[in-house]
Amino acid sequence: MSASLVDQPPKADRLLLCATPEAWLNRAVNDLEILLIDHANCEKKAASTALSLMYRYVDYPELLHKMSRLAREELRHFEQVLSLMQRRGIAYRQLSSARYASGLHQFIDKQEPLRLIDTLLVGAIIEARSYERFLVLAPRLDSELQSFYESLLKSEERHYYDYIGLAKHLDEAAVRHRLQDLLVAEAELIKRPDGEFRFHSGVPA
Repeated sequence: MSASLVDQPPKADRLLLCATPEAWLNRAVNDLEILLIDHANCEKKAASTALSLMYRYVDYPELLHKMSRLAREELRHFEQVLSLMQRRGIAYRQLSSARYASGLHQFIDKQEPLRLIDTLLVGAIIEARSYERFLVLAPRLDSELQSFYESLLKSEERHYYDYIGLAKHLDEAAVRHRLQDLLVAEAELIKRPDGEFRFHSGVPA
């Protein structure tokens, strides 16, 4: 991992090692119900992750402030997705989880301080992928969804920078050491055939 990537993180979509596959984009356009339901789930899970970090790391003031703001924004996005679904007659329901987040979390070190650093880097990567998918998917959608997804880009990228910044503050050397391995793992999850279509799923099988 080069020093420049850590010192000056690239735009969120340029961090990633692969673009969203065309097959996933085609499936998303034709399965908006599942896309929106799982998008709502992702926003709720993102808020839950932020709150979990706040409870676990109470002696890290910068983290507490950033995660508090992030949780509020993610819950607001959750509410916005629900409202959009209601206007379209889509009922919110439980879906099985994608393998994506669990696939990334298996690489998180079990011991501190690497546990926190890896958790923050995984958070950054997930936010970067969300940004990238909103960016490339929005032009393919109807005007309401396009406008909504484009409106999320600024906050998604800020969340990505917040996670990276918190990890760097703890240990820049560890970020250089760990980030590339996590990005390789993320790219494999995105490029691999996936039996379930979800917001962060891989190539539709």
